[in-house]
Amino acid sequence: MNFAKSTLGKAGTVFAALALIAVTGCHKKSSGIDTSSLPPAVTAAPAPTATLTADPLAIDLGQSVVLNWRTQNATTVTIDGIGEVNANGTQTVAPSNSTNFHLVAKGDGGTTEANVRVTVRVPVAPTAPANTDGDMGSEEAFHRNVPDAFFDYDSYELRPDAQSAAKTAAQYLAAHPAIRVVIGGYADERGSAEYNLALGENRANSARTALIAAGVAPNRLRVISYGKEKQFCTEQNEACWQQNRRAQFSIDR
Repeated sequence: MNFAKSTLGKAGTVFAALALIAVTGCHKKSSGIDTSSLPPAVTAAPAPTATLTADPLAIDLGQSVVLNWRTQNATTVTIDGIGEVNANGTQTVAPSNSTNFHLVAKGDGGTTEANVRVTVRVPVAPTAPANTDGDMGSEEAFHRNVPDAFFDYDSYELRPDAQSAAKTAAQYLAAHPAIRVVIGGYADERGSAEYNLALGENRANSARTALIAAGVAPNRLRVISYGKEKQFCTEQNEACWQQNRRAQFSIDR
């Protein structure tokens, strides 16, 4: 009898211990963190990427290059000397000297830069013997060697014949360093006075750029526009209008 009670007492003690362990284990599980209540993890924004190229990389003075740029993950893209541009694009530029084009792409992920350098070749003045006595030469010789440049309708682009004449003119001017030149820009009678005044100035500047590219010092050249106010021919036909679309070279006395 005493043996049986002792056995039952021990069994009850073991059962009570197991029950306590089970209750404790359940309590620990119920105290875990509910991950569904946590905020979503923050993903860092990707850094911008950028490329900038130029075609060609080297030009002669007066020529143009095409800039081409591509970016990703950028909200703002700027190029020095041009300003804010689209994320991807192209643009034609005509730098007057060697230039380092600098692109900056900014986005939520940071800032990225890209660069490309364009070399501008400035020709050396022709090495013709200089007149040390300040000889200006005659008007006839001047106009024979420095002929006027003619243009197509509504255009200020220098034609191939004028480009070739500019090289000959540069050689003559190199041999007569005392001569300074005034370049007058003209237009035919069609169009408004304001428009033709601007067109005449652009034509004169195109001729000036060609002489500089051929080696004439810029400080020897002066530009003036007459637009359609001074006409070489007054007949209303194409042959006459062509005479009025010109850049005229004269000795600047």
